[in-house]
Amino acid sequence: MHITVIGAGAVGCYYGGMLARAGHHVTLVGRQQHVDAIRRDGLLLETLHFTEQVTLAASTDIDADSVGEAELVLFCVKSDDTEASAAQIAPFLRSGATVLSLQNGVDNALRLQASLSDAASGIRDNVWVCPAVVYVAASMAGPGHVKHHGRGELVIGPSPHSDALADQMRVAQIPVQVSDQVTSALWSKLVINCAYNALSAITQRPYGVLFAAEGIPKVMRDLVDECLLVAAAMQIPITPDPWQAVENIAQSMATQYSSTAQDLSRGKRTEINHLNGYIVRQGAIHGIATPVNHAMTSLVRLLESR
Repeated sequence: MHITVIGAGAVGCYYGGMLARAGHHVTLVGRQQHVDAIRRDGLLLETLHFTEQVTLAASTDIDADSVGEAELVLFCVKSDDTEASAAQIAPFLRSGATVLSLQNGVDNALRLQASLSDAASGIRDNVWVCPAVVYVAASMAGPGHVKHHGRGELVIGPSPHSDALADQMRVAQIPVQVSDQVTSALWSKLVINCAYNALSAITQRPYGVLFAAEGIPKVMRDLVDECLLVAAAMQIPITPDPWQAVENIAQSMATQYSSTAQDLSRGKRTEINHLNGYIVRQGAIHGIATPVNHAMTSLVRLLESR
């Protein structure tokens, strides 16, 4: 396949690198320093099982050359950038393309679909936008160097192309499940993010250290309980046991720093408004108090202002 990764940070580079390693034609669209390194040396893909220099294309531009031939677009931009990036790719999407939202938060695919339609009034009906739940621990260890810390599976929504895409990804050693319960899965991931992301950012500690720290599991439990109250009010079922999932992450991703922590450490804007902040907003709409999520959101915003 021809595949384009829009927003080639840690998540985009990991999945793009795995697909390129399996023989697909992958173009990463990202920041200048990463593009320069990848064009010069390839993408250094350091995983738990292998380290390899992967050859692929890279660009800083969203244009016909980088997007026009893509059968699959991995849409990996920050949640705040969904609408603007959708407007940029809309004119270049080919008929029959699938755009897979590999983003934090629960509403990006809906916002992406709406923005694509708004940006191109004649956008083809057979461009498919699919939500995806991403379970991977990865970080950028340097320009053109992605480091994999654990996991790597995806849950993607149904579409006419989802089963075929899943088969291609499995060949590339990316475990994929196609599910019509993807909204519930997105919310399950949101609960995990609300438990860990802000705390990891505020303390600059990895998940395993957080969960072992005195008093922190109780804070996490309070965060999770508020999320579940909001989900229930919105009639969103969350299964399996979300607290068990939070405990499991402390083991399976013990060395991982949250994406929010990574953003803060680099002086970048975080996605906190689409994580704990989303719970706060929905709680206000449904008359549910969310003081712990509000505290986490406010503290991260304060750190962003440094």
